[in-house]
Amino acid sequence: MKKRKTAAAIRYSSGDPAPFLLASGKGSGADRIIAVAQEAGIAVVEDAALASLLETGAKTGDYIPTWCWEAAAKVLAFVVKAEYTKS
Repeated sequence: MKKRKTAAAIRYSSGDPAPFLLASGKGSGADRIIAVAQEAGIAVVEDAALASLLETGAKTGDYIPTWCWEAAAKVLAFVVKAEYTKS
């Protein structure tokens, strides 16, 4: 059986206590999350394990669980670096 695509959108601003789960979804929901990010010029980072953890272990609108912080920090650091080198 083919595994369905999973995606999650997270946001972190300095001063926030943790990254925030904006959206998560599978299949067409994941496709929509990715499309919206690309249309907005937001970096898309592939991390299937983190997306799956967030899709099953966190609620949209909540801060992500502490056990996801390290993986999320790596993704956010990659995005910040990509944005910095783009300008």
